[in-house]
Amino acid sequence: MAASALDRRYMAAAIRLARWHEGRTGSNPSVATLIVREIDGQHVIVGRGVTAIGGRPHAEPQALADAGELARGATAYVTLEPCAHHGRTPPCAETLVSAGVARVVAAATDPDERVSGRGYAILRAAGIEVVEGVLAREAERDLAGYLMRRTSNRAHVTLKLAVSANGKIGRRDGRQVAITGEISRRQVHALRAQSDVILVGVGTAINDDPDLTCRLPGLEDRSPARLVLDTNLRLPVSSRLAATARDVPLWIATAAAPDHPRRAELAAAGAEFLACDAHDGRLALPELLEDIAARGLSTVFVEGGAEVAKAFLDEDLVDRIILFTGAADIDGEAVNAPVTRETLPETFRPVASVRYGTDQMDEFERA
Repeated sequence: MAASALDRRYMAAAIRLARWHEGRTGSNPSVATLIVREIDGQHVIVGRGVTAIGGRPHAEPQALADAGELARGATAYVTLEPCAHHGRTPPCAETLVSAGVARVVAAATDPDERVSGRGYAILRAAGIEVVEGVLAREAERDLAGYLMRRTSNRAHVTLKLAVSANGKIGRRDGRQVAITGEISRRQVHALRAQSDVILVGVGTAINDDPDLTCRLPGLEDRSPARLVLDTNLRLPVSSRLAATARDVPLWIATAAAPDHPRRAELAAAGAEFLACDAHDGRLALPELLEDIAARGLSTVFVEGGAEVAKAFLDEDLVDRIILFTGAADIDGEAVNAPVTRETLPETFRPVASVRYGTDQMDEFERA
């Protein structure tokens, strides 16, 4: 069946709703459902649902409960194919059937082999009209982490860089320099809140001594796990990351021996360790992304520094690039950005461009 302009309108609204819980739904994706029916000649949203924090309950039963009897004969807009496998609760596809909806409009298809195509089949077998693929590309961009984990068994990687007007990301002497303005920095905090993991190299952790938390008013509790690549366990116990490890999870990916003296100190501070292999002094990044996915986490937000960014690019592990370009130059001995708007790999295509004050934000994703 063909989608109408009305279908696209409500699906766009459902996609926006799904963003409310991005980064907060555990191993499940953040999915939204809208129940829409005609009342007195007007189409009205009578039920709303988004995957709950922690991953349960799913969006569909919440939206149906919100709609009550108004769901019977209505249209359900779902951003991901309704699940078809039994757990402690019935599959969402069967819940939609039981509620008596007349029509289901879906965006993305779930690649999970327990679901893929089966959710739609359950609906059609019950006589429900199903329209697939409505704004699928838009939904898949927001679901990219979940889809990557399901299809490639690794976490999705977004690389964020703040680059000066002359293509630098910092000073060689380690002194901090502001590249972008306050609006851009707040936007980065919002991006953190949508991620499962923030990742930096130990050099950045030592030189900048960052918190790597989300500090936007009202979103302080949405800070993701913080992951430091630290081959030889150089992270000081006195660092802000270690000092806050009991408040916000701190993971350290390392190849250091189990009896390394700093391991016990960092563990006492609340840090958790991810054992990694090292090759030529670098941690094995593909295996690390697989280990993160095995924990049920889907998105990694890489924030620095230059060597870490280059390593992910060199191994073709970057799926999305977000560049914040400031208006000023960094003079003197400075570090070249591993990628700029002018040196972007050919495998990436632009998807967004926004001005934040005097800064330019450009977003690219793997073609």
